[in-house]
Amino acid sequence: MEPFSYTKVSDIRAAIAAGQRGGRFIAGGTTLVDLMRETVERPDSLVDIGPLPLTGTTATPGGGLRIGALVRMADAAADPRVRSAFPVVSEALELSASAQLRTMATIGGNIMQRTRCSYFRDVTANCNKREPGSGCAALEGYNRGHAILGGSDACVATHPSDLAVAFAALEASVHLEGPGGTRTVPFAGFLLRPGSTPDREQALRPGELITAVELPALPRPLRSGYLKVRDRQSYEFALTSAAIALHIQGGVIRAAKVAAGGVGTVPWKLPAVEQHLLGKRPSESLWAEAAQRAADGARPLRHNGFKVALLERTVERQLRVVGGTR
Repeated sequence: MEPFSYTKVSDIRAAIAAGQRGGRFIAGGTTLVDLMRETVERPDSLVDIGPLPLTGTTATPGGGLRIGALVRMADAAADPRVRSAFPVVSEALELSASAQLRTMATIGGNIMQRTRCSYFRDVTANCNKREPGSGCAALEGYNRGHAILGGSDACVATHPSDLAVAFAALEASVHLEGPGGTRTVPFAGFLLRPGSTPDREQALRPGELITAVELPALPRPLRSGYLKVRDRQSYEFALTSAAIALHIQGGVIRAAKVAAGGVGTVPWKLPAVEQHLLGKRPSESLWAEAAQRAADGARPLRHNGFKVALLERTVERQLRVVGGTR
């Protein structure tokens, strides 16, 4: 463990000022503390934002929800409003990490967590996320768990969050507060693909703080759910996953929201699948046809070509479940 300073703040402006000075925000600490122990992260200053008043969940006009950045994962998963209006979110949360971690980890921290790529966490390996310009050991290494979508010559690490996949599917937005005031970023633009700068992972400006994530008011009735496929059934990250929300009215799909996890460098929206579903009647053949578009644009690596078919099957299975034809 490297030496660092520690400050606890109870005021948002004080937190922003500390962030401007280079302090790293910490709340539950379920990711950052581990990375510090492994010397992957070596912050000079930690700013404990746990006391900030960001723990509320409120309804928005039309049936949306605004979830505070410091709401614990376990609390969000158990919230009756989340479970009723957005089952895909509560299911994604309950399939994340362990029960112990979910009681500590926060919503804001979850979407900020860093990749579980073994090369990123091995300080002896080349990793452009950890040390820009050093190279990406995963490209020619063992890359079974890595991305088939959204990768670059600089990085092919997957984003690990289940919750972020649900947020991507629902087209959530992230509320931020910083030195320049408040702003809102669409979730699709908040997490960044690696490109040539894989060390820059979020669209945050210096000193900015996540204050909430907002789920939009989507058409009702809305059916939704989350499916996670992994090597073992507990405390494991996704090989593939699917977050799906469907608005079916008069026997026709009026709106479709679909995203995948475990396969992209960020949670991966699947617009081709969504478009194929719109205006059609649910059927087994429709789910299969739509799912065949789930891996459009995929670029498999040496050890993860199986993810193409697995992603298609994952999306098809969850479409059947959410669509009510299983």
